[in-house]
Amino acid sequence: MSQHQRSWLGWTGLVIWRFLLCFCLILMILLSVLRFIPPPTSAFMLQSPYPVTQYWIDIAELPAHVPLAMVASEDQRFPQHWGVDFAAISQALQQFDNGGGLRGASTLSQQTAKNLLLWPGQSFLRKGIEAGLALSLEVIWGKKRILEVYLNLAEFGQGIYGVEAASQHYFAKSARYLTVNEAARLAVLLPSPRSRDPRQLTPYLRQRVAWVERQMRQLGSSYLNPILH
Repeated sequence: MSQHQRSWLGWTGLVIWRFLLCFCLILMILLSVLRFIPPPTSAFMLQSPYPVTQYWIDIAELPAHVPLAMVASEDQRFPQHWGVDFAAISQALQQFDNGGGLRGASTLSQQTAKNLLLWPGQSFLRKGIEAGLALSLEVIWGKKRILEVYLNLAEFGQGIYGVEAASQHYFAKSARYLTVNEAARLAVLLPSPRSRDPRQLTPYLRQRVAWVERQMRQLGSSYLNPILH
């Protein structure tokens, strides 16, 4: 390799390194700001093919069973892990090796990172970025803020984002007044919110609602207290 080629490669590597450093710095600043203010939009909202409806609601205004329903349904180890559930990832990779799709294993932290900053899909690249962002959210935001943003950004229907918009759309009331059963009905809309309706549950989804309610009882009403107070 000539001196000119080595110089060109060195210059290119330096430019790429500086770009990545600047990108990471800007991202950390953005996440630090969003630790204190509601995100004005999200990547998934910007990519939505439907008109978007979303209303922010502070987690302190929600009854405890609303976040509990989402944790019971989506990520029961949320209070314990650091953004990535390695046991669940190992199981998902084993299923992938056995011919299944690359699915599952995403914690609420990863789902929040995906909803806020990434794109739909199941590629290893997106999963890797998602995991890195989830770890960053755990450090910069903490559990309470992650759960609050998740509740406000998750998709619950065609263009319906967040539990407040979902509650008003499906039950004609604020999420402040959701019952345990209604919270569980919203929780089972995931991961296919565009094709499900909590007012018209299939037999499978009714069983799923009953399962979520059982999990909520087993976890206990105070399960999330350590991260919410």
